[in-house]
Amino acid sequence: MSKVPYAAYLRVYEPLAAFGEPERSHWARYAERPDPPGPQEELRRSIAELVAVPGRVVPPKESADAYVAVVDGVVCVCPWRTRLRSWEALGEVGHWLMPQSVVDAALPPEARERAAAEYGRWRERNPDARPWIRSAVWHVPVRWFALFADEEREFVPAEGERPARLRYRTPMVRARQRVARGLKTVREAARRAVAEAPAEAGAGGEEPAGPLVAALTDVGRWLEEFHPRSLVELDYGGLIYTITEEQLAADRSAAEVAAGLAALAEGDLDRAGRLYEELTDRWMTVRERQFAN
Repeated sequence: MSKVPYAAYLRVYEPLAAFGEPERSHWARYAERPDPPGPQEELRRSIAELVAVPGRVVPPKESADAYVAVVDGVVCVCPWRTRLRSWEALGEVGHWLMPQSVVDAALPPEARERAAAEYGRWRERNPDARPWIRSAVWHVPVRWFALFADEEREFVPAEGERPARLRYRTPMVRARQRVARGLKTVREAARRAVAEAPAEAGAGGEEPAGPLVAALTDVGRWLEEFHPRSLVELDYGGLIYTITEEQLAADRSAAEVAAGLAALAEGDLDRAGRLYEELTDRWMTVRERQFAN
């Protein structure tokens, strides 16, 4: 079986109470299964779609599967929604760091156009739909680490044929609080920078909409879509196959982001900038491995 692709995942597990009928009953029965499919099975099905003749860039129907977690005795599920995620991933093709010829060979333009048109019609009928899973290829976005604390880090060393694993889990309430605090810290630091250098800012007191502000705002809005008693999980997923176990064991990215935000709140811009640069450089090194033979 193929390994999980080089992607990390941000997942939300919602309690059954968050779902209306008949979906709630479906997930209640599903959670009782003794061997629910995991990430490897989702990958296998995705690859089967791509290698089919003709290849399908989007599954013909939505998945009825989910990841299951029990939080303080409460059953929570994270629906795969593979079809919706495939549609949304097609919208990011233009941002892939690979030659257009390679993209077109893997995902023919005609197939992408048909899928985009189909998605547009589906979205008109389902304007409020959103995925429970976000993914990032070859890296973990820095903004995701802002949701977690270092003590929520779960590292499991490799054993036998089972690879090492690294993930973070936190209650939704804490994730929202951390995003809000991080966003406030970044905005206040940006305002101070504008106040101290109005000529360079050029907008005289307007709040600068920097990339980190936009990124934290985006993930914060996404979290608001879910039940407050949900569980939020950051899973390094397939990145474990491109990062050594020693590097995984030493990785404390969430702690570094927290330290950077703390330095920013204290006005120590040099330390905040240094921490951010070290973190982004390290993840860029991982991301650039996609170009290796």
